[in-house]
Amino acid sequence: MLDLGKLLVVVGVVLLVAGVALIILGRTNLPVGRLPGDIIYRGKNATFYFPLATSLLVSLLLSVVLYVIGRWRR
Repeated sequence: MLDLGKLLVVVGVVLLVAGVALIILGRTNLPVGRLPGDIIYRGKNATFYFPLATSLLVSLLLSVVLYVIGRWRR
């Protein structure tokens, strides 16, 4: 039961950090989420949004960060 409590605390901290990062990014005028390559379809009654370019950029950044952390831990 102690491990589950620790896991919940870690997940909560990660969500808190992600939320603060999104708030800070939202206040800057960076075009994250509105990059060329993001797919937006606006129909009559619905809107479909798929952030393809943003997803690729975030994936690349996370890959580089995790690679550097992995190399640093050795």
